[in-house]
Order: sequence, then structure tokens, then C-alpha cells
Amino acid sequence: MTEGLRERKKRQTRKRISETAVGLFVERGFEHVTIAEVAEAAEVSVNTVYNYFQAKEDLVLPPDQASPERLADMVRHRAPGESAAGAVLSTLRDEVHRRDRSLGLTAGFGRVYAMMRAAPTLTARLEELGRQMTDALALVLAEETGAGPDDPTPRVAAAQLGALHALIFAEIGRLTSAGAGPDAIAAAVLRLLDVSEDLLGERLLGFAAREE
Repeated sequence: MTEGLRERKKRQTRKRISETAVGLFVERGFEHVTIAEVAEAAEVSVNTVYNYFQAKEDLVLPPDQASPERLADMVRHRAPGESAAGAVLSTLRDEVHRRDRSLGLTAGFGRVYAMMRAAPTLTARLEELGRQMTDALALVLAEETGAGPDDPTPRVAAAQLGALHALIFAEIGRLTSAGAGPDAIAAAVLRLLDVSEDLLGERLLGFAAREE
């Protein structure tokens, strides 16, 4: 479907507000910049900022990008014959190869990462987001495997895949803080994914395989 003029303008406005806000946060610190200052710098009203972003944290972690359904969606969209773990591993590898912005594999992300780690409300949001991703994945796995409410298998599988996902982001953060560039970080993350896959048990690697 072709994007209409109104939708394109809205997307551009949203992007301008977010990029302006992140620039100010990196320069001065997340907690030292007000929504009014973001609005002024982006040349929009405060109400316009809130029309696009319900909370200040959303300017850095937009719900449409930092979604609680991230892991669940990877599994929902897996190919026939592919398991839940296989879907998560293949999606992460694809994102690394594409240098996807959601992983922070872009030049200049180091300063953004440092800003995020220095803001307690943002680190709390990230921790809560991780829990939400794991819970959403557990629900999908339970539904697709027909597991009963007393069967802990989907929750255990989701917890392990959630831990793998968190490990990848922790590694990206560690290397970013150490000053590594996107290409070096990508290579390290791909190695980490290979090692993780080798160490995962056969049952998890084959769990919830979609029928051919």
C-alpha cells in the first residue's frame, strides 16, 4: 500500500521529534531535558509531542520499536518446520547482518547507550520490557503447543529464550561501552549466537516446531 501524504508527514514529524529529543538527551542527560524543550527544539507544540509519544521514555524507546511482543512476533512469523528457538536465532542473525537499528549497530550509538544507562527510568523501562517480552512469548508457546495451565514447559522455554535475547543486548552494550565499532560488535554477536545455539539442548532447539 502506498503511503499517503498525511501519513508521510506524520511519520516525518514523529521521526523529527524523536531524533531531536535523543540529541538533546545525549547532550544534556535524559533527566535534564523537559518535554517543553524538546517541543521547542523540534518546532512543534507540547501537545504535538504528547500526541506522538505518551511518555518521555517513549521518545527513546518508542513502543512500536521497543515492543513487548518482539520475541512473540519472531515465533508467530516462523517458517514451516522451524522451532521457536530457531526463529529467535535466525531473526537475531538477520538483524545483525542488516545492522538493524533496533540492535544499536549504528555509528554513534555509544553515546546514546551511555545516556540510557545513566537514566534510572530508562533502565527500569528496559528491564520491564524484557519481562514483558518473556511473558508474551510464554503465552504464544502455551497456545501453540496446547499446554495446560499447570504445564511449566512454555514458561521455561520462554525464560531461556528471553535470557538469550537479553545476553545479546548485554554483549552489545558491553562492547559499545568499550568503544568497539558496529562491524566488530556484529562479528562478536554472531559468534555469541553460534556458541549459544551449540549449548542449547536438543529439546529446546526443537520445541514448538511449526508443522510443515
